[in-house]
Amino acid sequence: MRKPRDFDADLKALDDKARELKTRKVRQLGELVIVTGADALSADELVGALIVLAETKEAGKREAWAKRGAAFFQSRARRTSAATDRNTEGAAAQQSGPQSASVRKGTA
Repeated sequence: MRKPRDFDADLKALDDKARELKTRKVRQLGELVIVTGADALSADELVGALIVLAETKEAGKREAWAKRGAAFFQSRARRTSAATDRNTEGAAAQQSGPQSASVRKGTA
């Protein structure tokens, strides 16, 4: 005979997952506000702008906004990868720096 399914446990697991996803979404939206510089706006200004965006039905405007957003993320990705490359090179230089100083101390 099959083991009965614990629907309460399944519902609790789904509820926990939904709560986790909502928390992640809120965190990501907050990060977007900060990274775009929109955190300098007042809450009223930000909400007003978002309402206008949400109410806009013109496909041309929405497409232009989407392209601008994609360009923003692509430029950030390029800057992030360039910064990562610079950090890797800097870390290599920092690693060799102390070694050469200790070698100099040993020979002096």
